[in-house]
Amino acid sequence: MYKRQPLVNVLASMEEEGITVNLEFLNKMSVELGADALAAQEKVFQLAGQEFNVASPKQLGEVLFDKMQLVEKPKKTKTGQYATGEEILTKLAGEHDVCAKILEFREYKKLKSTYVDAIPKLVKDKNRVHTNYSQAVAATGRLSSNDPNLQNIPIRTEKGRAVRKAFIPRDENFTLFSADYSQIELRIMADFSGDESMKNAFANGLDIHKNTASKVFKVTLEEVDSDMRRKAKEVNFGIIYGMSAFGLSQNLNIPRKEAAEIIKAYFEEFSSIKDYMDQQVKFAQENGYVKTILGRRRYLRDINSRNATVRGYAERNAVNAPIQGSAADMIKVAMINIDKWMKKEGLKSKMLLQVHDELIFDAHKDELELLKSKVEYYMANAIPMKVPLEVGMGTGKNWLEAH
Repeated sequence: MYKRQPLVNVLASMEEEGITVNLEFLNKMSVELGADALAAQEKVFQLAGQEFNVASPKQLGEVLFDKMQLVEKPKKTKTGQYATGEEILTKLAGEHDVCAKILEFREYKKLKSTYVDAIPKLVKDKNRVHTNYSQAVAATGRLSSNDPNLQNIPIRTEKGRAVRKAFIPRDENFTLFSADYSQIELRIMADFSGDESMKNAFANGLDIHKNTASKVFKVTLEEVDSDMRRKAKEVNFGIIYGMSAFGLSQNLNIPRKEAAEIIKAYFEEFSSIKDYMDQQVKFAQENGYVKTILGRRRYLRDINSRNATVRGYAERNAVNAPIQGSAADMIKVAMINIDKWMKKEGLKSKMLLQVHDELIFDAHKDELELLKSKVEYYMANAIPMKVPLEVGMGTGKNWLEAH
């Protein structure tokens, strides 16, 4: 039935299998997050000098900008009230402790309601949750997940990462095993653009961000410091998404002029990448679409728009969609091949989750070494590339430990 859509059967098996959840851990975490949110709220009241509804953007704006006057000309929303979104508060958090505490309060509340309290309600048989995968939601071709969305669990903060501790193997005979592509989008960019410097860095196992910093700042690899590497890392990933000098200056908190100089130096050193980006935009302008490594098309109807903002968005997609889409193609091919091999071998181990560049397995301890070897092989060789693909692997008694 699904011969032309082989991934459908793989996803159906994963959805049916589900993943075991430690309900006791989530109940305990819920209580802790509730206490953390209350403590953060109390601190906000102390710093603001009054009690108010911290969850109300209207009341929050009045306290921060009318009473405390944190900025001279605060931004307003279309409805006329003060803007108190994450971006605004993050910019102010370095100078004003009250903003940092409000962000903490919001994080605890969101983790508690969206994940820690919501996941147990979706548990069905044997303490397992069964996410639903969709292939046709994300324009890039990435899979999306819902009820619960297990691809969106925050990993930037310690509390967010801790939610992954709730996902565990089915019993003591199993362990969770994670395999993920390392810097897959940068490797695809190196392959597509044919940039010799980047290809050589990956071929020789160099630290790609250190290598970029060395080229951009014109120093030896040994002279690259952590600040240079941090800036190079931001550029490496930002270029794929069409980051501007303004965007880079915001992300690194540096003057726009310095950001523009870094981007200029990047394109001088990696001219093949600039050529590739220009070619992608030109192809899209002439054909109305771009395509992934397997020929899947992303149509860009605004690529020739007279509106510069709208056209700019389409141009960024012309560069990014083939890269992100090809990464999606790659892991899907790997999943099909791994599933086919596992079924042929009659393994007790099961593939449970896909989170963009990562696959999570319930691995039977007797099969673990074989599984590691084969999963690495199928992921690294999913689609032939001129740049070697690297697969990071880990195991543990929960998802966080495995990752």
